[in-house]
Amino acid sequence: MTRENNSSGIDRTASKKTYHNPSEAALDRIGGKWKTGILCMLAEHGELRNGELLRRLSPVTQKMLTQQLKELEADGLILRTVFPEVPPKVVYELTDKGWSLQSVLEPLCEWGKKLLHAD
Repeated sequence: MTRENNSSGIDRTASKKTYHNPSEAALDRIGGKWKTGILCMLAEHGELRNGELLRRLSPVTQKMLTQQLKELEADGLILRTVFPEVPPKVVYELTDKGWSLQSVLEPLCEWGKKLLHAD
């Protein structure tokens, strides 16, 4: 088993982006259509494989899911673990930094569930 942390090839710290308020910095890391969904799924279900995330987040494309997973990994919010099997088994899970978002994500995810069931 190989635990890969920030091996995505994306260096998000190199840009040294200037933020004008804290919410801008936070949304840069977790904003977008799929990142919060990925984080909510991992918080709710624990370790998930790529295919499981793809099914649960339909209609996300494989390309977009891969991009979002790489960015979340580069930001230290998720951990990618590769198991030495044939075919390779890769699972994603929240890091401690990712779990620190749970108090923010849980109400957001619950609110979203209520919106889905209200229609």
